[in-house]
Amino acid sequence: MIADNFIYCKPDTLREASAAYRTLLREDKTPFYYGGGSEIITMARAGSRIPDAVIDIKGIPECNTLEINDGDVVIGAAVTLNQIQESKLFPLLGITGSRIADHTNQCRITLGGNICGTIIYKETLLPLLLTDSTILTMGPRGRGRNLSVSKLFDRQIKLLKGEFIYQIRTDVSLTKAVFTHVKKTANEKIDYPLLTVCTLETEGKLRLAFSGMYSHPFRSKNIEDVINCSDLTIEEKLDMALSLLPDFPLTDSEGSGEYRKFVFRNTLREIIERHEND
Repeated sequence: MIADNFIYCKPDTLREASAAYRTLLREDKTPFYYGGGSEIITMARAGSRIPDAVIDIKGIPECNTLEINDGDVVIGAAVTLNQIQESKLFPLLGITGSRIADHTNQCRITLGGNICGTIIYKETLLPLLLTDSTILTMGPRGRGRNLSVSKLFDRQIKLLKGEFIYQIRTDVSLTKAVFTHVKKTANEKIDYPLLTVCTLETEGKLRLAFSGMYSHPFRSKNIEDVINCSDLTIEEKLDMALSLLPDFPLTDSEGSGEYRKFVFRNTLREIIERHEND
């Protein structure tokens, strides 16, 4: 429960949601779009971010879609991590979400919320980066955008003021590709990652995306080129991959940057060996 007064809106359509945003702005409110709400509620209880207006998008049909349509797996922004896993429509995304928080929270955390929230790891972005998924948004004036995740995400999701994500579309053939998911934590199985790696194999080559190394997830085409180079030994690949990291890794309560580099190297070795042996 949020022990503060705030305006609550629950629109039935995308256009009603954008209209509600415009109306609340005119009333000098700062509206939050509300999907699962787990992060908003947690921050409000802690007093760090208390909304004066929320727009609940869970009643909008497009935000609850979970289906295959026209060759794409279509997932609404208000679909929970648990629903994605149980659907088995996107196995890599499902297993990635199943390692975020515990089961109770997986039933509340939504795909849109994990992508757009303030928690830095945003692990559900990894499968979307690997599959070049398309993100559909609605703006405050009732106009939307369809952009690949690689164009919309640069260290964080680059939404316009008043814009919200309502759907993610992924080529169904890519959701069926061979994949790997590895999550390394400092202590418990369910914890923030020292390192999470997702890989996808297409045409005999690996795509790789990472979370936990920095304050944002990332995919590196340069690292992929090195890992897929048949002229290099495994040790050469590992040395070059480390040299291509965009910055020195994060140091926080989970582990030091130097330890993260150690975990990165060992995890990458396991993935390369498995790929080459199989």
